[in-house]
Amino acid sequence: MTAKPILYSGTKNASSWAMRAWLALREAGYAFDERVVDIRRPQRFTNLADVGRFSPPACVPVFVTESAVIFDSLAIMEFANDFSGGRLLPVDMALRARARSLVAWQHSGLSDICARISFESAFYHRKRSLNAVEIAECGRLFAVWEHALHDSGGPYLFGQVSLADFSHTPAAIRLSRHAPDLAAWPLTRNWFETILAHEAVQEWLRDADALPPIWYDDYLDPTAPAALQLQQTA
Repeated sequence: MTAKPILYSGTKNASSWAMRAWLALREAGYAFDERVVDIRRPQRFTNLADVGRFSPPACVPVFVTESAVIFDSLAIMEFANDFSGGRLLPVDMALRARARSLVAWQHSGLSDICARISFESAFYHRKRSLNAVEIAECGRLFAVWEHALHDSGGPYLFGQVSLADFSHTPAAIRLSRHAPDLAAWPLTRNWFETILAHEAVQEWLRDADALPPIWYDDYLDPTAPAALQLQQTA
């Protein structure tokens, strides 16, 4: 019997890149086994060195099939789209390019929007308030999402769920869990509710929420007074 392909993912409350690949493969209906690599310090160094024995970047995610080692989250997502017959990107050529633009923007760092609001911080039991700069950065991102949702009619960024949605899901998680004011962004609020209710997203979050938080000292930025105001979360 041929072994199932293996997705090497990372610690669920830290590995946003693996989450994107995992979501795309699940949505495509591609059967795979998952091996979670503990990327917390200090064991991350040894664990990722082990991954480096078969994957040049020595990081996760890595997708190992019978014939290939695919070692980039975007490449894995495109693989999932190909397997689905192109279902995870818009049919229209211009819209497909637009969706890929959003995916590429995220892949290149999303312009460091709310850089101190890490994926890990979404799982802190107590969260600080967004400071003025972060609120403005949220608005910049929300405007992009709002525009896409207005043009597509929703409920996802391009109507049907796509790689663009899965690429931006970790950003939706980390920002929505810091309770931004979404009064000016009603379509984005609805998209948050829709993508976060997705069955696969819920499965990942259940696992992530059950893990011990991974704390970063710069989450409380001493140079930004507003960041020191903590708010209790449910």
